[in-house]
Amino acid sequence: MNTVQIKGMLNAFFAEQDGVTAIEYALLAALIFTVIAASVGLVGTNLAAFFAFVAGVFP
Repeated sequence: MNTVQIKGMLNAFFAEQDGVTAIEYALLAALIFTVIAASVGLVGTNLAAFFAFVAGVFP
């Protein structure tokens, strides 16, 4: 292999965008999962407090 071939292979490698797209999708999925997990945690806490309130209302 000569220098021109190696330079061409490196340019093609750095021009490739498939890996970048996969990483972006993985980061987006992780962000969505984090938001869903936080939402479920908050709703669960509020729902437990609501049921405790309702249980306290009835003797």
